[in-house]
Amino acid sequence: MRVKILLGISLAGAVLGSGAVALRAQSAQPSTGTAAPKTTEQVYKNIQVLKGVPADQLIPAMQFITASLGVQCDFCHLENAFEKDDKETKQTARKMMRMMFAINKDNFDGHREVTCYACHRGAHKPLITPILSENGGEFVGEEKSSEGPNTANLPSADQVLGKYLQAVGGSESAATISTRIQKGTLTVGSEHFPVEVLAKAPAKRATTVRFPGGDSVTGINGDEGWLTTSGGAVHEMSPSEADAAKLDAELFFSASLKLVFKQLHVKQKGQINGRETYVLAGTPEKLPPAQLFFDQQSGLLVRVLRFEETPLGRNPVEIDYADYRDEGGVKTPFRWTVARPNGTFIIQIEQMQQNVPIGEDKFTKPAVPHQNLRD
Repeated sequence: MRVKILLGISLAGAVLGSGAVALRAQSAQPSTGTAAPKTTEQVYKNIQVLKGVPADQLIPAMQFITASLGVQCDFCHLENAFEKDDKETKQTARKMMRMMFAINKDNFDGHREVTCYACHRGAHKPLITPILSENGGEFVGEEKSSEGPNTANLPSADQVLGKYLQAVGGSESAATISTRIQKGTLTVGSEHFPVEVLAKAPAKRATTVRFPGGDSVTGINGDEGWLTTSGGAVHEMSPSEADAAKLDAELFFSASLKLVFKQLHVKQKGQINGRETYVLAGTPEKLPPAQLFFDQQSGLLVRVLRFEETPLGRNPVEIDYADYRDEGGVKTPFRWTVARPNGTFIIQIEQMQQNVPIGEDKFTKPAVPHQNLRD
């Protein structure tokens, strides 16, 4: 259970669920430097449908299926024998993927308009009959098609960002923050663990979770990311995972926000926990478009909604920021909640230091043992 919690919380973008880690470890590959990325069939066993896809996209694709159907890895796979075809559900999943690809190819010019979630909506067996509400005669729908984005009287993106920087203490004060050391508690369900977060602008962060059996560290150093378990194993982030972790690290420093997102624009008004927000849309480098939610009254950033691309659809990641406190003339969120389809965790900061020296060794990836477990 401890390992499942450790690898399921996906700190700083390391998207590694417990079953996914076992699958990845089963076919682990050493770092290849500048070599061409391997495809799924070159790394994993018995790939039938997702051939030719970059190998680092297989795990996110499996996570998209589990989220869309509301199931876990063992719904289709045998534990520690993921390549076997013993379960009928695995054969069905292959048929469904082929069907989905064919629908998009034949009806939408190859654009991904239909995904697993389009029909399943979190259930392994899609509903085929409309559901009546308790009032009778009233159908339960996902949304009212007549409602569109509320775009009346919207400010410009520059106005929203300007108010945000003013709210945190001013652009000049925000730009003076180069490092942070934060200590607090990470909560997953009813479990609580000490956590330490080291951050250095613009995109370095190391998060250490202290479990009873040893520490786990999730790190990002520019374009290179990793996760170490308490047992000493090192899991390298895929390029897409590292890109997401880099974005999360950059968002740690408010002064860099405008540099991270290209062509930010105000999309609509929104509401979070009863408070009105402005929703800005923008595209971070190497990632799908994301949304930023700013409180209309305070001007503070209260939510980031970003997405991780997979061959089957996009996995959403929602990060809520709260408990802003003034430290050294700059307001910083002392609590953030990270929600993914496979779970949620909360980090509550209790102590913080800013602009203190942090050695570069804290952001250095541990050596990865040279091994190939596929043979």
